Amino acid sequence: MTLDKTDRAILMAIQADGRMTNASLAEAVGLSETPCARRLKRLEAEGYIEGYRAELSKRALQIGVTAFALVRFGVHDRRLADEFERQIQGLPRIVACHNVAGSADYLVHVVARDLEDYGAFLRDVLRALPGVTSVESVLSLREVKRNAGLPLL
Repeated sequence: MTLDKTDRAILMAIQADGRMTNASLAEAVGLSETPCARRLKRLEAEGYIEGYRAELSKRALQIGVTAFALVRFGVHDRRLADEFERQIQGLPRIVACHNVAGSADYLVHVVARDLEDYGAFLRDVLRALPGVTSVESVLSLREVKRNAGLPLL
């Protein structure tokens, strides 16, 4: 199915505010409430909307370090990669992980309370995962742009 102008407006609006009421959403996109609710349900059913979540405050949660770890494997074995990927699913400090092309095998987004906490996680957990032979860390000094949602190309 292709998205029309109204579908795109709905998706953009709920990316900006996932808790917006149906009445507010309908007003924002120029529909009455019932057709707006129907479109929203259809967009959910067709998989355009995968879920809803809250954005938590790093400051309030005392998360002072955001790091991006470039993880490299010495041996490229599918079983090791599968086990690595399975184990990182259970590590809450890893907020995102991408299998990448280039000088590293994975780009891992990690959060920690402070540098000491990050160092301990790196030493005791990340480097001990199956297949990992080296980890290079890139520390974020400040966040310039936060996840603003996906563009509707």
